[in-house]
Order: sequence, then C-alpha cells, then structure tokens
Amino acid sequence: MPEGPAAPAEVRAEGFGWRHAGRRRPAVSGLDLHIRAGEKVLLLGASGAGKSTLLHALAGILADDEGDGGGEQAGRLSIEGADPRRARGRAGLVLQDPESQVVLSRVGDEVAFGAENLRVPAAQIPARTAQALEDVGLGHLPPGHPTAALSGGQKQRLALAAVLAMQPGLLLLDEPTANLDPAGVLEVRDAVARTVERTGATLIVVEHRTAVWAPVVDRVLVLAADGGLLADGPPEQVLGGQGIRSRLAAAGVWVPGLDPLAADGGPPLPAPGTPGDTLLTAEDLAVAPSRHAQPVLAGVDLQLRAGTMLGVVGPNGAGKSTLALALGGLTAPRAGSLRAEPALRGTLGAEPRRWKPPQLIPRIGSVFQEPEHQFLTGRVRDELAYGPRRIRRERSAVVEELAERLRLGHLMDVNPFTLSGGEKRRLSVATVLAAAPQVLLLDEPTFGQDARTWAQLVRLLAEQAAGGRAVVAVTHDADFLAALDAARLQVGGGAAAAERPADALRGAGA
Repeated sequence: MPEGPAAPAEVRAEGFGWRHAGRRRPAVSGLDLHIRAGEKVLLLGASGAGKSTLLHALAGILADDEGDGGGEQAGRLSIEGADPRRARGRAGLVLQDPESQVVLSRVGDEVAFGAENLRVPAAQIPARTAQALEDVGLGHLPPGHPTAALSGGQKQRLALAAVLAMQPGLLLLDEPTANLDPAGVLEVRDAVARTVERTGATLIVVEHRTAVWAPVVDRVLVLAADGGLLADGPPEQVLGGQGIRSRLAAAGVWVPGLDPLAADGGPPLPAPGTPGDTLLTAEDLAVAPSRHAQPVLAGVDLQLRAGTMLGVVGPNGAGKSTLALALGGLTAPRAGSLRAEPALRGTLGAEPRRWKPPQLIPRIGSVFQEPEHQFLTGRVRDELAYGPRRIRRERSAVVEELAERLRLGHLMDVNPFTLSGGEKRRLSVATVLAAAPQVLLLDEPTFGQDARTWAQLVRLLAEQAAGGRAVVAVTHDADFLAALDAARLQVGGGAAAAERPADALRGAGA
C-alpha cells in the first residue's frame, strides 16, 4: 500500500501515432520525445493537433475511448518502460470536459474516489481530500455538498482536486483552467505548481494560453498538425525566439505579445452599427439552477437590443450560465419577468420559454457550456443542417461557409462526439449560427481555441452584431470582450450590475 506520493514517472515516445476509428487521418503521428521524471511540460499545438489524444494515450484509456470500434497505434509509447495501458494508476488525468469526469454525488466522495481505488490507506484519505479541496479553492464546501449543484468552473476545480488527491507520478492536465475566472486561473495554476513541487511528479499540461503556465514549466513542446514536433525547448527559447515566433503563430499557437486578429491577416472587424429595436427585456429577474434550488442571481434588469454585444462576467458559481439559460427561454425565471418584445416575437406570446422549438430556433439560439449537450446527430454535416431544417430554411451554402471558416470542412462526415474539445466548441457555435437567430446566447464560446480559430470566432460574432443581431457571451475571456468592444454585465454576490454601461444595457441592480 502506498504511504506517500508515487515516484515521478519518465515518458518516452518512439514514432508514436494513433488513428481513431473511422478517421482517415491520424490524430498523432511520428512523435518522438523523452520527458524526464519530474519534468514540467507545457504541451501546445493547434486545435485538433492531437494534444488530448496524447494525454489519453498516456493515461492508458485510448482503447476505452474507441469502444468496440478499436483504433490503430503506430510506434511505441511508454511510462517507465511500460505500456500505459498496463501502468494505470501511475498517471492522473484531468479531462477537458469535467462534466464527464465527475461520477459521485458528493464532493468529498468524489475527491476520495481515486485515492481509494489506488488503495491509499484509509487514515490518509481525509487529509488528502481536505488538502486537495483547499488547494483548488473549494475548501469552503462541506464534504456532503452535492456535485450536481456545482457550476462548470467549480466542477473543473473538483476534477483537479480528485487527481491531486491521488498524488500520481505523472500528472496530465487537459486545459484545467479554461472555464475558470481570472482569479481562479492563478489559484489553480499555483495549486498545481505547489503539488508537483511537493510530490516531485512529472507534469504535462495542455493549454492554449501560454502566458499563465510558461512561468511554472521547464519545457514547452509544440505538436505539429501534420505529425511530430514543431518545437521543443525551454519556454523562453520556444516562445521568445524570434526565428520561431512566426511559425508558431502560423500554426495557431498563442504567442505572447502577438495579436491573433492582426496575425491572421484578415480584414478589420466590422464597425458596430446603431443599436436597433429592443428584442428581450428582463425586469427584476431572479434565476435558479433548478426548480427547488435557491436563486443564485436576483434583481437583473436589462434590455437586449438588435446590433449590440454584451459580455456576462463574474466568478465561477455566480449564476452566469443559469442566467443565459433563462434568457434563452430554456428555464423558467424564479421571480421577475423576461419578455420578448414585438420585434423578436412577432405574433407569438411574450414568454420565450413557452415557444415551441421551431418558433425558438430562428429567434433565440443558445450555445451551452458543454457542447455535447446540444449535439443531436451522428455527422458534423447533419448537425450543421439540423437547425435550418427544423425551421424549413435552405442554408446549405451558409453551412459550407461556416464549416470552412471554422476549420471543420474536413470533418463533415465525422461523428460530432469524436471531435476534439476545441472542434466541438466551434461546431456548437456553428450549429446556432446556421439558423441565423435574432438573439445569440453563447456560454464560453472561445473555450479550447487556438489563436487562429479564436480570431475567426471573434470575426464571425462581430459580423453577427453588425448584421443586426444581439450577441450575449458568458465568458472569462477578457481579450475576446475587448476585441468586440462589448458592454459588460458583472455578476456576483447574488446580483448583477452594468460594469460598463452601453446601449445594450438599461442598468441592473439587486
């Protein structure tokens, strides 16, 4: 039985590659690398370059991912000389989607689960659980707190806490801070840094935003989209070397000091037009995550007008996603009112939640925080065409254009559930844009994006607002809101306030 942290693990890849079942192209190919025991590595690459696939392979779960369809491996991958599938328990993986990693109903049980399965002595588990929760900023929650009541960002912290409590020799983190508020990003990064310092564990972390993690890693690896490595070396050499910065930018890597919108060579963003008719009005709105839960947010007053951009910002758990669901007509407000104005509803009733899907789709489109929650078909092509078909609009040219602009054109016949996290996010945005609703509600629309796809999403949404639609984004991405010059609704402490008033807002208060 283990009495302390596992020994740090060495990783080797020799011509390693993997092709997922049903795909013509390998996700990873021709990979040769050696990561020394105890080394801290930041793994970069374009969206879809195979970063998550490599982490899954190291965790020994790729065969599980493929189900009965199998997959095809080339070369060799090893942890301490052993195939990762025969070394389970040596690596701890935090998945890109924390929703798929939370398995138990109570916070304390969830964090203890992995350590229990590794046969950590029972006397050690309570202390490990408490320390892990404290490290990720969830120490204020009682062990019996229901995991279902956590926000997406809190679940991301919880998944990390569960892996930290295992104290594995190889810590694999797949975008562990992507859905966290700015303070939470640094808190979680520092928790990881303290843990690997204390345990000596080998660390491989995947993140698109390099500035946060570069100070705490020894080495940066960049996967090339066509196989192998594009770059390998110390952070200051890979991210600061003049000779390589342009190549990294062209590959979609977030290079410190480079503006993705300038680097992608696209035209200037369209200028915002004059705000148009009011589409949605909220008055003294209160929202709750479920029918029997207490409101997490109250006193929201706002007007959404055609041709405007609004960012909903605030800490994890403040009610941002819950507000978006209510504005989208998908949940009932707990108090106050949400009214669709004549310019939006036409001859329909004033309450969006009472509209039928064919009535809602062309009026209000919602992009959920978890992309998988809105996929309904078995092919990317069908997913993009689903909304237009429901409202009997022929938009095949628009579907093809969206696919190409968002780098999904080569994936049209692929099952949406097998895409990378960044690809899933772009598809979820594209499915809503394809139906051209008058109001767009997007929850973390830039999650998992490389610099090129981030720039394309910014351009697409700027075009939506310039074309007369109201765009609302729940986001922690300050660069995204700044690029779009969006008004902001600050959420926190159970209330909302206009942080930067604009025509999109009428004001808000508790």
